[in-house]
Amino acid sequence: MDLHEPEVAKLPPRNPEPQVDPDALVFSAEEKERIAGYQKRYPTAEGAIMRALWLAQEKFGFLPPEVIRLVADELGVPYASAYGVATFYTQYYKEKVGRFVLDVCTCFSCQLCGGVDMLHHLESKLGVKAGETTADGMFTIQGVECLGACGSAPMMQVTNGPYIYNLTEDKLDELIEAMRAGSMPGFTSVTLPQDEDEMGGNRRTDIDEVAVYQTPPVAREID
Repeated sequence: MDLHEPEVAKLPPRNPEPQVDPDALVFSAEEKERIAGYQKRYPTAEGAIMRALWLAQEKFGFLPPEVIRLVADELGVPYASAYGVATFYTQYYKEKVGRFVLDVCTCFSCQLCGGVDMLHHLESKLGVKAGETTADGMFTIQGVECLGACGSAPMMQVTNGPYIYNLTEDKLDELIEAMRAGSMPGFTSVTLPQDEDEMGGNRRTDIDEVAVYQTPPVAREID
């Protein structure tokens, strides 16, 4: 291969095999009403794509092409518009995923603090690579871009839900065992130094646990 020749991205199949039963590929009257409500909040139907895709993912579990098309048709927008949004964000699952999706931040700042170390530890522990799901359907691992919590790196998000901060291999091991037992991690709020010094600590009430800010570690490995 010519080193100066740019790589060509692999295009998805034009007519992929459906993954959702056609009889189940419908929105209920209540779901249609919710989508119509989303549309009313925006000047154009395209503004409601993200919310409608989220509703569809909650219903079907993931967003294969036929579900993305269902959303586009319901909104009356081009399929390409809905497809572009769904494939841009890692929070939308384009393939079937495990019960727990472990999104480890591997953006550069998190890499410097051990994000790749944590990702590789999960790969070794669970026996799958990033982008894969364990055979029991319990865990999917992903390396993702910035999740906006650089100050508490390394960190990850679990199934588009709680953030897990200040990861260590031991902490990951404990989390995996708890999740195997069916326990979803709770919402932890990190108290920043200015909260401690100027505001008397954490001010949120909708939390399961409070963690104090820690100085991030230094990575062993950077990709």
